[in-house]
Amino acid sequence: MAKAPKKTKPASTPSSGKVPKKGGATVAQESGSRNAPIINIGIERQDRAAIAEGLSRVLADTYTLYLTTHNFHWNVTGPHFNSLHAMFMGQYTELWTATDVLAERIRALGHYAPGSYAEFSKIATVPDVPQTPPKAMEMVRILVKGHETVSRIAREFIPVAEEAGDDPTADMLTARCTVHDQTAWMLRSLLED
Repeated sequence: MAKAPKKTKPASTPSSGKVPKKGGATVAQESGSRNAPIINIGIERQDRAAIAEGLSRVLADTYTLYLTTHNFHWNVTGPHFNSLHAMFMGQYTELWTATDVLAERIRALGHYAPGSYAEFSKIATVPDVPQTPPKAMEMVRILVKGHETVSRIAREFIPVAEEAGDDPTADMLTARCTVHDQTAWMLRSLLED
């Protein structure tokens, strides 16, 4: 996708590296060692940290939504079992693939990707799956809300990536929003009379 060229920032004036946070928790721990060269990809250190924070939140929400969707795939019942079982499988497979892409982008920016339930529960906005499986159409409602939530969270961080000149992350988050918006629409259509 062609974009207008971005103005490059002088090295002496990095952007603020500000990112919306949930609960003020910092999760994107910087990685590296004395033996590895310093990361020099054209994105300032504090901007990489801010972007990694945002991606960590999107990753936590995506993983939580993945678990919910997989749970619903296993536990759906009723007259729409076959279609929902297959639909949920396609959706959780896509979400699983997305978690890997998100985590690897965090790593490419020089930070560790969160990967534990404890870390995800601190930063995820998407609620955990209900302990008692709901009825099929309530599952659909929960997934609509989950996809809309992940889309909103991803949109918060697109400007952060754009301001830092991180087109790969901005493009990736834009693509994630497209997937979540479309999935929410398809699920919402099942609820219409």
